[in-house]
Amino acid sequence: MRLNEAGKTSPATASGDLIVYRDDLGRVGHEAFLLHDRLKKAGDMTRGAKDDGSTAKAASVLAMHHFTLGGALTTMTMIWNDQLKTLLQACAHISNHLDYSKKSQAHTDAKIAADMARRDGAAMPVSEISKYYE
Repeated sequence: MRLNEAGKTSPATASGDLIVYRDDLGRVGHEAFLLHDRLKKAGDMTRGAKDDGSTAKAASVLAMHHFTLGGALTTMTMIWNDQLKTLLQACAHISNHLDYSKKSQAHTDAKIAADMARRDGAAMPVSEISKYYE
């Protein structure tokens, strides 16, 4: 997809319609799922980089010893976690939506194929298909 220009068009895209292939939807959805998984693991800074400490615990100790940094670190941690949750939800939404779209498109394709076949399974002739466009 190009945003800055239309690019060269093939006969299939000359009308300007967006064409999406199920394999593309699946790949993008899978990448969103993988990104969600990586973000969930790497983005949780409150548990520490190697599960050996806790940013929230450090903030609490600093605040207990009357360091202003403790309160600021607590605020920063809360904002970070809120932003991380928002990003994780977006990745999950993208992944789920594309998985649904892929399955829905496959179902729609199968229904169209069934509707366009004759009772004996033979393909519908062009003369019958053209009636749908009158």
